[in-house]
Amino acid sequence: MQIDTNAPVTARDSILIHAPLEQVWSLQANIEQWTQWQPNISRAVLEGELKAGSVFRWKAQGLAITSTLQVVDPCRQIGWTGGSLGMKAIHLWHFEATPEGTRVTVEESLSGWFTRLLAWFDRAFLTKSIASSLALLKAQAEKST
Repeated sequence: MQIDTNAPVTARDSILIHAPLEQVWSLQANIEQWTQWQPNISRAVLEGELKAGSVFRWKAQGLAITSTLQVVDPCRQIGWTGGSLGMKAIHLWHFEATPEGTRVTVEESLSGWFTRLLAWFDRAFLTKSIASSLALLKAQAEKST
């Protein structure tokens, strides 16, 4: 799975988390628990098992989003496609064990009319969103260590 590098908005970022790979993976892969550590997510419901093809519905910053898991490779990567009001997203998370903990890399692409509108107001909105998500994951994982 790859993001759409031709989309009008793309972003990529990485962070080192001082926590074991399995712990970091568990936090991100437990979709229904996102609301407990991500304040911008008010609802997250996985319909079925954590596997490619499963749908999850969530609400982030007031937007209702329906996503479909495209790849679930435990402790390595999780990725989904999703859509909301005038947006189509491809979101991919990579996990790698390091001597210091876990390296997490996130890539995302957004397309659609609403994406273009958001980018007109703030070209870096997706970069900021990914950085915030990584910081929240790091804080939660390191708090639990």
